[in-house]
Amino acid sequence: MTLNVGQRVRLAAELRLAGSVTPAGEPEEEAGAFAASLALAAGVEGTVERVDEHHRQQSHEVREYLRLKSLLDDFGHQMPPVSRKQLEDQVGTLEEHWAVYQRQMLRVTVRVRLDNGFVLDDAPEEAFDSA
Repeated sequence: MTLNVGQRVRLAAELRLAGSVTPAGEPEEEAGAFAASLALAAGVEGTVERVDEHHRQQSHEVREYLRLKSLLDDFGHQMPPVSRKQLEDQVGTLEEHWAVYQRQMLRVTVRVRLDNGFVLDDAPEEAFDSA
C-alpha cells in the first residue's frame, strides 16, 4: 500500500516506543537524562504529514548479477554452448541476491500525526492501514 500526504491512516498493530527522553528546552548535553516507554494501541488514527522514499544501495553481487544477466540476454544466443552454460551458472548463483534486493529495493517511511497528539516520524508505512 502506498500512503499519500493528507491520507487518514490507523495503526495496524500495537506499538511500544522506548528510549531516552529530553525535556523541551534542555541543552543537548542533558540528553538521555530520563528513560521512558510509551505504548500505542492498534487502531489509533491519524493523518500522514510526510512520505519519504529511501532507495537501497546496490551491493556488488547485485551489480554483478545485472551485468552478467545483460550479457547473457544480449549475447547468450551467440556464445558457444559451454561458455553460455558457464554464464548461466554464474547468473544462477547471483539470483538470490537479486531477489532480496528487489524485495527491499524501496523502503518507505512516513510522518504521521496521530489524533491523540503524538507524532510518529520515520515509521515504516507497513505499520499503518487506510482509515
